[in-house]
Amino acid sequence: MTELPTPRRILIVDDHADLRKLIRLTLLGTDYEVFEATSGDEALRRLRDVQPDLIILDVMMPGDLNGYQVCSRVKADPALRHITVILVTARAQAADLQKGEAAGADRYLIKPFSPMQLLDLVSEALGT
Repeated sequence: MTELPTPRRILIVDDHADLRKLIRLTLLGTDYEVFEATSGDEALRRLRDVQPDLIILDVMMPGDLNGYQVCSRVKADPALRHITVILVTARAQAADLQKGEAAGADRYLIKPFSPMQLLDLVSEALGT
């Protein structure tokens, strides 16, 4: 019997329920298994359990950790640094992009974005 491939896992991290829902619905019907977190702290707690292949991470979140900080921690941890990180932001100034690069982000998605942009970026990032 041939074993089916394990679906790629994606963790969506955003404090806005509407944006998480939009991303989740966009990924619905794909071969991805989707998980959610509402803050940077929650994302870091869930990473070891979920073991995502990709994190879609909002930059501006309330609480102790913003997206840049979460990304930096992921990329600094030898057990997590293999995870692809897509930072999502409404701020597309050169300084903002440089902050994301310094944090170790693999890709950037600028708000507003279309569902097709999201699907293309996720597919490209995961090589699917």
